[in-house]
Amino acid sequence: MGVEQDNNQRDDHADFYDMGVTDSMPVDEHVEEVAENGAKVQRRGVYLLPNMFTTGALFGGFFAILAAFNGNFAQAAMAIFAAQILDGFDGRVARMTNTQSRFGTEYDSLSDMVSFGLAPAVVLYSWALEPLGKFGIGAAFVFVACAAIRLARFNTQSGETDSRYFIGLASPPAATLMASGVWWGSELELSTEISVFAAIVTAVVGLLMISNIRYQSFKGLDANRRVPFVAMIITVFVFILVMVDPPRVLFTMAFIYALSGPAAMLWRWVKNRDQKEDIKEDEKSEN
Repeated sequence: MGVEQDNNQRDDHADFYDMGVTDSMPVDEHVEEVAENGAKVQRRGVYLLPNMFTTGALFGGFFAILAAFNGNFAQAAMAIFAAQILDGFDGRVARMTNTQSRFGTEYDSLSDMVSFGLAPAVVLYSWALEPLGKFGIGAAFVFVACAAIRLARFNTQSGETDSRYFIGLASPPAATLMASGVWWGSELELSTEISVFAAIVTAVVGLLMISNIRYQSFKGLDANRRVPFVAMIITVFVFILVMVDPPRVLFTMAFIYALSGPAAMLWRWVKNRDQKEDIKEDEKSEN
């Protein structure tokens, strides 16, 4: 039954193309090579549903830039957060509906670059970095460049690394840290000290994205697995905290996550050093 349904869908697609609809369009049709039953075949068109979520995430980043130009930093931050929610759905929807494609992967990466690389940097520059002149431009560009490098590295290493960890701080939590910081800081009176601090944080977060520090990806969590009832209570409590004071709570959560990678690396280094010292002491005692 499933095979017949799939064949019927393909026949419908064939009828769509046979009608000459795509030939009359002023754009080229997308053709993609896919693997089916162990063979590589050419397929035309794109999957609409997951790419709609990606387009929504892209618009979130675009709207954040426009809001920053108008000085609406709270709206800019919320637009970046909305982009993160939509970005989290597109991949899951594609896997659930078996509509993964190379086009969708590349489109998602470009959307991430705008929403989590360019948009946070522009929002930060509009809020606090512009008074610093070239220093502010440099700090913002470091973030943009590092986001691009991180996404390129992630795409080339996809499937080759441990899925339980990200190598370097992922761009969405980095964008959360920047956007929530702007949202929180926009309530304060801007000063040179705040601008300098924002520039340093921007550059440091950018460098964390291209570092080799490991971060938990939480991809090992099974959404269909039962969890203790207290987990539900904690989830509700977190939602309440976010609703009470969104910028401070989101900034605190993102800041803790950004520090978790270096803290775990330091802990492993201290632990390995202690183990080496214990081995040396055992060797001396044996001698």
